[in-house]
Amino acid sequence: MTRSYATTGLPGSAATEALVERFLDELQELTPLAVWAHGSLGGGDYQEGRSDLDLIAVLEGPVTARTAWQVGRLHARLRHEPLATLLHCTYLTPGTAGDAEHRHLTWAHRRLFRRTVTPVTRRELHTFGLVLHGEPPKALLPPVSDIELDAFVVRDQQEYRRLLADRAHLWDRDVWVDLGLLTFARATVTLRDGRLITKREALDLLPTLGAPAEVIEDIRRRRYGQPTEEVPYRGELTRLFLGPAIDDLVRTYG
Repeated sequence: MTRSYATTGLPGSAATEALVERFLDELQELTPLAVWAHGSLGGGDYQEGRSDLDLIAVLEGPVTARTAWQVGRLHARLRHEPLATLLHCTYLTPGTAGDAEHRHLTWAHRRLFRRTVTPVTRRELHTFGLVLHGEPPKALLPPVSDIELDAFVVRDQQEYRRLLADRAHLWDRDVWVDLGLLTFARATVTLRDGRLITKREALDLLPTLGAPAEVIEDIRRRRYGQPTEEVPYRGELTRLFLGPAIDDLVRTYG
């Protein structure tokens, strides 16, 4: 398979490079038109063993039941590779790539399902997506307007993130605390400045937004491999900040 990006230049160690290389080799049977990396891997804030390996593969199509079977077998063959549980890939076709509402075949969290490619992901791909094989995003993926991006970000905060803040039982888990605060900071910058930022930049911004300092430092220590200590009432502190903060953000930009 001819690649336009050297996997030896990927962030992380040999384990990340080996997994992506093996994935690209296994993918040959589906003859992809392109394979791109986005998220932390594309944005330069990848933390091996913690960050997901977020990939997009564009297939000539159509995506049939046989395609789903082939994709499932492909990922099953990778299951014993280090970091394989963190590798997520959504499979597009040129005919469906421009439909923001289309639910594409996706492998993530050890299973196959269908989901959309959000305007944030599409903007990431156009802004800093890594081309691992084939055509660049601009050749196959329609651009995202600022209006579309802003509308999605507001809707995500109002209709999803805000509702989660009211579900107290979720917030004793690291993932909800981390994503809640980081996504809010990133949403703020997108709506305010019209740009995307990394999770590291979001962490640096959170103190200026009034987020609880002890929770921010807890996230920083865990994300960057430093010794951690228990933060009492971490979930409650996060929820008490996020609820009113999201309400203000939606009132300002909604």
